Amino acid sequence: MVFDALGNPQGILILGGTSEIGLAIAERYLRDASARVILADLPDHPRKDDAIAAMKSAGAKSVEWVDFDGVKSDTHPDVIDKAWAGGDVDVAVVAFGLLGDAEELWQNQRKAVQIAGINYTAAVSVGVLLGEKMRGQGSGRIIAMSSAAGERVRRSNFVYGSTKAGLDGFYLGLGEALREFGVHVLVIRPGQVRTKTTIDYLKATGAKEAPMTVDKEYVAELAVTASAKGKDLVWAPGAFRYVMMVLRHVPRPIFRKLPI
Repeated sequence: MVFDALGNPQGILILGGTSEIGLAIAERYLRDASARVILADLPDHPRKDDAIAAMKSAGAKSVEWVDFDGVKSDTHPDVIDKAWAGGDVDVAVVAFGLLGDAEELWQNQRKAVQIAGINYTAAVSVGVLLGEKMRGQGSGRIIAMSSAAGERVRRSNFVYGSTKAGLDGFYLGLGEALREFGVHVLVIRPGQVRTKTTIDYLKATGAKEAPMTVDKEYVAELAVTASAKGKDLVWAPGAFRYVMMVLRHVPRPIFRKLPI
């Protein structure tokens, strides 16, 4: 399978197959043309059936489920092989990750290691494997979901932010390494995205929605259009780029006093 004459993917892999953002990206692609969709996530994930049904409803040519556990890196080669078993994958979206309780994470060794293993180590693991497969087929797009939280790590969520900073750096570098082989990598740095998970978290913690929060459909549109244009890095929303440009240069003694 390869991109069709209009540049539409014929095979789409979502690593984090129940991710609301990942599914929104697949749905956006399916608006333009039907495609084979492969969803990879935990075998007993409670949203598994809903994710499969959503892809069928969106017009997928076929929907396949591949069991995927981020912490079991020794199983990742088999996961990627299964995803490619039905043909080439044109677009792979890396959309899995954990958020966790920011204050608990830096005080709980087990949970800190868990989130680092999933958000960073697992992302590197599948990234290397995706690069190998797409390099072999001579084409492909990888869309990696990073976060504005990783651009300048803040005290308020520094464990999570540090994992996203690592993921961000890896995929930007992977894009440079794969460029000569006809493979494109897009890194997306969203701020807060309005999903059920985020809404539930805000309700549970009593926190307020962050400024410039966007809907998952906004991120999906950005992902599809920016990847098609060959962009390497985008922010969601776009204005976040300028906010972070300023914050990157704020001296640390002042930065630590900011209400973020």
